[in-house]
Amino acid sequence: MAEENMNVQNNLDEEALNNQSADSKEGLAEEDKTSEAKWYVAHTYSGYENKVKANLDKAIENRHLQDQILEVRVPLQDVVEMKNGAKKTVQRKMFPGYVLVHMIMNDETWYVVRNTRGVTGFVGPGSKPVPLSDDEIKPLGIKTQSLSVDFEVGDELAVVAGVWKDTSGIVQRIDLNKQTATINVELFGRETPVEIGFAEVRKIED
Repeated sequence: MAEENMNVQNNLDEEALNNQSADSKEGLAEEDKTSEAKWYVAHTYSGYENKVKANLDKAIENRHLQDQILEVRVPLQDVVEMKNGAKKTVQRKMFPGYVLVHMIMNDETWYVVRNTRGVTGFVGPGSKPVPLSDDEIKPLGIKTQSLSVDFEVGDELAVVAGVWKDTSGIVQRIDLNKQTATINVELFGRETPVEIGFAEVRKIED
């Protein structure tokens, strides 16, 4: 009987190790996946840049593609205008008719971007999208280096600033590009996911 119990325990331990290994592999695969993301340029109808960004952000949310299409950007620059003898600084689009998309290129993401209303195609030879190089990205003020945090999904964070100060919650999602963490906080007696900046949270140590 003791031998049988030992065998059962060994089987359970082995299963737990296999599950842990599978979870680790899944986590690494997701991290590797995110590192595959590159910046691509989508061509739009003139004046539709912000509309395309809004439409694409909505499509990403509806299709749950946040892990594959990481950011949509309409680069802006400050321009000094002279009007009625006075200087005025205004923001203008750096590349009218274009939108930058940080994404992992595959059939689904290509389809979603290409079929967003206002998009006429990707920049690249023929129909093949070509990602921007690091040298092309630098003048746009886009940071290519990765950011690391001292917490992960499943950790408990304390909110130390902002609207949700003095609350805490479990990390549901981490967005390195936006530098935010989504945690569950209690609101009206139920848990509600909220997105909070990295600077406003601290990991609660065990």
